[in-house]
Amino acid sequence: MRMNMEGKVVLVTGASRGIGASIATAFAREGALVIINYLQNHAAAESVAKECTELGGEGWAIQADVTDEEQVAKMVQQVILEAGTIDVLVHNAFKSYIFDVENRRPAGELSWEHYLQQIDGSLRSAYLMSQAVIPHMKKQCKGSIINMTTNLVDRPIVPYHDYTTAKAALTGFSKNLAADLGRFGIRVNCVAPGLVYPTDTTKHTKEDVKNMIISQTPLRRLARPADLAGPVLFLASDWSEFITGQTITVDGGFVM
Repeated sequence: MRMNMEGKVVLVTGASRGIGASIATAFAREGALVIINYLQNHAAAESVAKECTELGGEGWAIQADVTDEEQVAKMVQQVILEAGTIDVLVHNAFKSYIFDVENRRPAGELSWEHYLQQIDGSLRSAYLMSQAVIPHMKKQCKGSIINMTTNLVDRPIVPYHDYTTAKAALTGFSKNLAADLGRFGIRVNCVAPGLVYPTDTTKHTKEDVKNMIISQTPLRRLARPADLAGPVLFLASDWSEFITGQTITVDGGFVM
């Protein structure tokens, strides 16, 4: 059974590669117009946009720094002007982070600036994106916002303090949005991946760490970027029209 997203306008931040690209192409496969937001890699974003069109949807790459209020407003205004609406926001972008067990900063060695960098990348960007799309979703009395968090909030198997703290804040922010926006028909949910491999941020993960996680995962493997697309599509679709304020953890049962 397919999720028919024809006629839907979907904005995916951080969609030029990895998880974001997998989510963007999944929506395109269901017939959506997908806005591929990217920060730097124009060629990669255009490649994803081309693939979206080849899959039966439509892809459109737009550059914007989602931590910059002016750039966010300009991007959303451009989408509304040319596409008429935004039905779904998938906020996947975050401040670049390297998951490296051996070289991580332990407690007591992080400055507040380290935390602020991740809070800006995860929470501030989600705030700016939400602020920009909410007025338009209110007008149509319907919308779905999906924020990407992490299973480390529930089980910090490796304590990446700054990253996980920022994602925990994003989870709380999302629940408050859900509580406040439900009366307008706007749903807000989160998807929390486990370790997703391979991506640029996880390429430094040691084999022993991957094997340790796999051994504690009931489904006995790591998540792939494509594994996140299904849950996101579900939360964006009418199949989940009575679901809001929730977090779907996608990690093969590592957290339960």
